[in-house]
Order: sequence, then structure tokens, then C-alpha cells
Amino acid sequence: MNFIDGSLFPENQEKLVITCAPYGPEWMPADFPEDIPLTMEEQVQKAVDCYNAGATVLHLHVRELDGKGSKRLSKFNELIAGVRARVPDMIIQVGGSISFAPESEGEVAKWLSDDTRHMLAELEPTPDQVTIAINSNQMNVVEQMCAADIAGTSLAEPANYRAYREMTIPAGPEWVEEHIRRLSANGIQTHFQLAGVSQLETVERMMRRGVCNVPLIMTWVAIGGGFEAPNIYNLANFLRATPDGAVLTLETSMLNVLPLNMMAIAMGLHVRCGIEDNIWTQDRKARMGSVQQIEQLVRISREFGREVADANEARRIYRIGTFYRNADETLAANGFAPNRKPVGRAQLRAAG
Repeated sequence: MNFIDGSLFPENQEKLVITCAPYGPEWMPADFPEDIPLTMEEQVQKAVDCYNAGATVLHLHVRELDGKGSKRLSKFNELIAGVRARVPDMIIQVGGSISFAPESEGEVAKWLSDDTRHMLAELEPTPDQVTIAINSNQMNVVEQMCAADIAGTSLAEPANYRAYREMTIPAGPEWVEEHIRRLSANGIQTHFQLAGVSQLETVERMMRRGVCNVPLIMTWVAIGGGFEAPNIYNLANFLRATPDGAVLTLETSMLNVLPLNMMAIAMGLHVRCGIEDNIWTQDRKARMGSVQQIEQLVRISREFGREVADANEARRIYRIGTFYRNADETLAANGFAPNRKPVGRAQLRAAG
């Protein structure tokens, strides 16, 4: 992305799109009973509350009544239908991991099989987006957490801590290309969750080959443990590689969330918050719910002079429903340089 003169002026920036992640599948209800929704009605109501607070994108996971993250697609269909009925304009973004929570105590947290994950393209009602990881790698979500982050929570239990420490993401090239094809065929936008520049380069190569004809709507995930750390050098390097036609949201974890989101607001990028990312106030004196986090970002953004996008504006910014016909159109729309054309040998010119 190019930050030319005036790039930091709010009148030259898009309105802020706030993604909320209020379901927190890594936590158990006892970790934050005031804010973790359990029944289906509570889960629907949480989406409504987040929308009313200013979030226009809902990062959706589903919880069973026993408190564990759901792996049943029927439960996803039920929650999506409930959210659609209450806040029809909200962008529904299904977490592509489905639920990575361990099945039982001591088991490693893991994603479902490739075939099962492909079924996210068949959800009814259809979500607006499904997130996707690129290139298989470690997803140790507790690596950059400290003891104070997990004190008094289920993640402090050794078996749970190990389960999330050892988690990996299966995202090989054959599965990724097929998944994007199925999502696009059903009118579902691919939202790229990227750990660094190398994964962005893989997405670009797919676009150049014509197997990924979609808008470059993505999140830079700076959670460590196989992903980048949330520091300004990593962010600046990722921004240099990001074309001007992309839409970029920043994501990190725990007390890094607020400062990184303030950077995003100032630079004209977009933000994500919610208890999936952080449960603490910055002084760790209290837990902070998803709605409070959204309201905080709305206040800060307005202090910066940057207005928050409503649902229709967020859909336009995210290009919901937009797909491209071929590689040339995809590259141009996303701001990449066009594919190189073969260059013939220059003809020798006779002297004289």
C-alpha cells in the first residue's frame, strides 16, 4: 500500500469497518460467564448487541450447550439463520476453522477434515464470507500470551494449554484452490487470514494463474506461534507487499489488540476485536466484553476524525458479492501489476 501525502487525513480514508469476534471458542463459559453466550438465543443476541454497538462484520463460531465449540454444521446453519433474521445487513463471516476446540481433555486442538471443511461452502443460509488460511503451518495461539493473560482461565490448565500450543493449520495448495472454487461457485466471498508476506505471495500467484478470481479481502493475523508478531516492522513489511486494491484488517491477541487497532484506525485500515482475541482491559484489572471493545474503538475512531461504516458501506468496502472473470481482471481490480507477456527477440537490423 502507498502512503502518499494526505494518506493519514480521515477525509482521504474509507470509513472504518469493525469486525467483532464475540464467541471465543478457546474459552470455556466459566472463563467469562458475563460475556460468553451459551444458548442459541444468547448467541444470536450477542450478534445483535455487537451490531448495535458499531460492528458490521460478525466472525462466527458456534457453541454447544455443554460449553464446547460446535463442530456441527447444522448448528452453524441455525445461528446464521438467527442472525440473518435479527440483523439482516450484518456481514456474516464464518470462521473457516469451524471450531478448533479439543474434543476432550488432553487432546490436541485441531481443525476438521478437508472434506468437512469444504462443506462450509454449502451452509444454508449462505454466509457472506468464510475465512481461509493459506499454506499449512503452526498456529500456536498461546505462544505470545503471558501468565497474566490466562490466569484464572481454562487455558491455564496444562492439558488445555498444550492442546492450543500444539495446534496446526492444514491448508495445502490443492485443498485451498478447491475450497476457493467451491465458495465462489456458491457466491461466498473468500476472506484470507494471512500470517505474513509469504502467504500473501501465494495468494498473488494463485490470482496470476487464474484459480483465485476474487477480491483481495484479508486480515493480517499477528498472534505469533507460526504467525507474525504484532510489531511495527512486521506490519510495515506486510503493508509494502499489499497492493492498493486490497482491503486489510489487522488482528492480534490480548493486550496487543488495542494498540494495533489504534494503528489501523490511524492508517486507514480496518479493525477486529472481541473476546476471541482479548478478554482484558489494558490494566488487567477487569475483563472486557466484546460490546465494550467495539464501543471503545468507535470512540477512538471518532476522536481520530474517522467515521465508522454502516452495514451498507461495509458491504461496498468489502465488495461483498463481487467476483472476477479471469486473472487479468482480478489483478487489475486488486491493484497488482499485470501478468508479464512473452517478449520476442528484437530483429537484427541490417547496417547500411
